[in-house]
Amino acid sequence: MKLNCDLGESFGNWQMGQDIQVMPFIDQANIACGFHAGDPMVMLDTLKLAKANNVSIGAHPSYPDLVGFGRRSMNCSADEIKAFMLYQIAAIDGMASSLGLNLEYVKPHGALYNDMMKDLKVRQAILLAIQQYPKKLKLMMQSTVNFETHKQQATEFDIELLAEVFADRCYCDDGSLMPRSELNAVHNQTKILEQVKQLIETGTLTTNNNKTLTLQADSLCVHGDNPESIAMIQTIRDLIKRG
Repeated sequence: MKLNCDLGESFGNWQMGQDIQVMPFIDQANIACGFHAGDPMVMLDTLKLAKANNVSIGAHPSYPDLVGFGRRSMNCSADEIKAFMLYQIAAIDGMASSLGLNLEYVKPHGALYNDMMKDLKVRQAILLAIQQYPKKLKLMMQSTVNFETHKQQATEFDIELLAEVFADRCYCDDGSLMPRSELNAVHNQTKILEQVKQLIETGTLTTNNNKTLTLQADSLCVHGDNPESIAMIQTIRDLIKRG
């Protein structure tokens, strides 16, 4: 199981995350492409940092919502989704190529990710954009009880999926994430480590109703927003190595 993290989410003088501290401990960097965060200099610096640490890179596109950090859903047509997906993927891929790096996958951000999971039309538009891009790319999406169905849908577009699970979130019985507005939706450090250990040892999670849920887990999403989270990523990395 690999570790992935959303990075390159600063913009101008505004700083988000601790990319320099996080990068040595992850396998995959999901790099913002300018529509929710990440200006050209931030994108370039993040790519250089990934190269220095031998980290795989993925595009992290979003709705065109810089003010809302891509966390607001937008009523976009399939053509609009395809267009802004291609625009963002091409931007980060072009910059990566200039450094001799290979873009490997796409992981949508924020509201676009959430809409992809629950709306077939959005999901198909994203798959179509990736299919039409001249380089073969994988799509990272949340692993749920419907993941096999999602894999079949992606196969129709000749796209391979990467199953993503979350270290710090509580799961519902269907494999969806508990809304952040609900109590205990985000795990504390103890619960994070318990969930990661269970995933490593058994390939399962315990849901909010104490149901054991088996999920495919290709990549574990972690966050590096503060010193405590950096230390947690290091601990998770050690657990995976020992597992």
